[in-house]
Amino acid sequence: METLRDILDAAARGVFPPADGGTTIVPQVCHRDAGVLSFTAHSVVFTDEDPEWVRATLRGLDCDPLAATMNPRFLTALLERTGRRSETIDAMLVADPLPGGPPLALKEIEDANHPRIAYARGRRDDIRAWTADGGVLVTGRGVGGRLEVSVEVDEAVRQRGLGRVLVTAARHLAGEPLWAQVSPGNARSLRAFQAAGYRPVGAEAVLLAPQ
Repeated sequence: METLRDILDAAARGVFPPADGGTTIVPQVCHRDAGVLSFTAHSVVFTDEDPEWVRATLRGLDCDPLAATMNPRFLTALLERTGRRSETIDAMLVADPLPGGPPLALKEIEDANHPRIAYARGRRDDIRAWTADGGVLVTGRGVGGRLEVSVEVDEAVRQRGLGRVLVTAARHLAGEPLWAQVSPGNARSLRAFQAAGYRPVGAEAVLLAPQ
């Protein structure tokens, strides 16, 4: 049986689910993360809920079937059934690792209680974080065990290209495909990731376990 990680690894290679208007339902990899991945004309719902309930709920929606899994009514139903919480629908991007060292000086954060590490632990495992002059870079294993990256740039040095350099540096630190979740409304961040070679492959709505 195909797993969520199988689907993600294939997408990182440019091999996507068939554009047949269908929905694939797979189990969660861990209790923390459930949700929906939307590719071109195909969706993946990863949940431990009854697949028949998922399909029946999708059939009951009065909307374009291609958009059903990201329809607010379906996501609301899934949130209510699971007691989970969600923040936004993100663009899903991926980039291949790069050889050599990062293009700027980075210092790894060893303090496990650093605010960025503490925040990341609620969403990812195996957290590593680095500081640079004016920014922070964080990696960790998130949805499906994939390696994910996030960055934070100080307000005083924004719009100087540091975000792009940081997410490029992450590709040099990774030994496998690196994933990013970016709100489509955050155009500045989206441009930085794309300028650093990250490819948009779909959209996702992640449902987090109650705190």
